[in-house]
Amino acid sequence: MNFMKNNPWTGLVTLALLLVTATGCQKLKARDELNKGVASYRDAKYEEAIEHFKTAVELDPQLLNARLYLATAYANQYIPGIETDRNAQVGERAIEEFQKVSAADPNNIGSVSGIAGLYFQMKRMSDAKEYYKKWIQMEPTNAEAHYSVGVIDWTLTYQPRMVLKARLKLKPEDQIKDQKERQALAERNAPLIEEGMQMLNEAMELQPDYDDAMAYINLLYREKADLADTPDERTELLKTADTWIEKSLAIKKAKAEKEASKSQG
Repeated sequence: MNFMKNNPWTGLVTLALLLVTATGCQKLKARDELNKGVASYRDAKYEEAIEHFKTAVELDPQLLNARLYLATAYANQYIPGIETDRNAQVGERAIEEFQKVSAADPNNIGSVSGIAGLYFQMKRMSDAKEYYKKWIQMEPTNAEAHYSVGVIDWTLTYQPRMVLKARLKLKPEDQIKDQKERQALAERNAPLIEEGMQMLNEAMELQPDYDDAMAYINLLYREKADLADTPDERTELLKTADTWIEKSLAIKKAKAEKEASKSQG
């Protein structure tokens, strides 16, 4: 008796082996497409890279590196400040791909930081802050994430203050003397100012020479000065702001001198 011929499981085993082989081939093809995409990406050929990454994802949906590269390539195609439907679609597609990476790997910092950065570029500040805070939860020692929240908080306080001053026909440097208007602004801006200062201070604890963080804490002190109830309090806050900008400029100068020394050496 021919056992192989009459065994009912033989066909299933053969089919399973064929499927495994086919799957293995697809995975190899996916990795080949990923490698081709990376080469194109490094040459800044983003459109070409996108096509390779899309093919890699189609061949192997579990190949997260391909999806992460696809999202990053889309992100590089997004142009901040260009308000066209196509540009917006590119940004949304990048976010969508980053979110797919996060869904498969919730601890993937690259996807969270990518979404945060895109939302910031798209001026969707509340969404950006949400993802920068997620980044901080995942990587508490990342100074850039803390700094970015501070920058967003300043952005969210600056615009309404300037709108109010324009409505009151005040110059940017003028004090808001109308107590009712000032208190209403304080209710909105004070929590953001405090959070921003906390985040920037944490960024500087993590990176003591973070001159950009110093520049923004200077700006937040100026926002706080506009909420002050008395001229003396406002003056003291502005002096503190000046101190921070002086520190920032001193560090920038020291860094520039160090770089110049290196280039000469």
